[in-house]
Amino acid sequence: MPSPFPGMNPYLEQPDFWPEVHHLLISIMMEALVPQVRPKYRVAIEKRIYEVNEGNGVLVGIPDVTVYRQKTTPKSSESATAVAVATPPKRVKLPVTEEVRESYLEVRDMATGEVVTAIELLSPANKRPGKGREVYQEKRQAILGSRTNLVEIDLLRAGEPMPMFGEDIEGDYRILISRGYQRPLGDLYLFNLRDSLPTVPIPLRSEDAEAVLNFQELLNLVYERAGYDDIIDYTKEPVPPLSESDTIWMREMLSL
Repeated sequence: MPSPFPGMNPYLEQPDFWPEVHHLLISIMMEALVPQVRPKYRVAIEKRIYEVNEGNGVLVGIPDVTVYRQKTTPKSSESATAVAVATPPKRVKLPVTEEVRESYLEVRDMATGEVVTAIELLSPANKRPGKGREVYQEKRQAILGSRTNLVEIDLLRAGEPMPMFGEDIEGDYRILISRGYQRPLGDLYLFNLRDSLPTVPIPLRSEDAEAVLNFQELLNLVYERAGYDDIIDYTKEPVPPLSESDTIWMREMLSL
């Protein structure tokens, strides 16, 4: 069954689903772009890898130690021995280093290999303080200082949006189209939970016709291919939570 929402499905933003949604949407965007840009351009999935640790405010749970029972029967004198504990221990989580992998797309000139357009789908780590945001902002600034086009897709309500200047740029979700030859100006597509996702141009070289991505169709494909209608429990509240008015609207959409 299709998603019950006309636009973004807020349940796909929760941590249990988003990494998979991110992976599937990157792959489906690539499938949609390739026939539009070939043979002059090549679309490639690239990965950004970095580590986060306690300095970035990330705590990762680690498995409990497993105690295996001995197959041999212990001697009676050993089995009767007890260890006195003055104060019971507390269960804690330890800060450990975690490797983060983020996928993104690059449209490259087939002849020269030059990156013409970078397409970024933001992850939660990009929108909160720490290593993930720092790494992405460094790359973003390098792109904005070059002639490479940037398409930045933010389908996450939580976190701090990427910096930009302009009036009335508040919205639940946003897609930025920054053409290298038009900077510092860019086109920002803003939409909210109740809106359909937009169809946006994907810039190439200025002399070439731009490709087009219909993000509502792409997200619907992700939802159907992953079978999220069988997985998502719509009786629970989405994470992050919605505003009161959007919660009322959501329950009407779900007929709860």
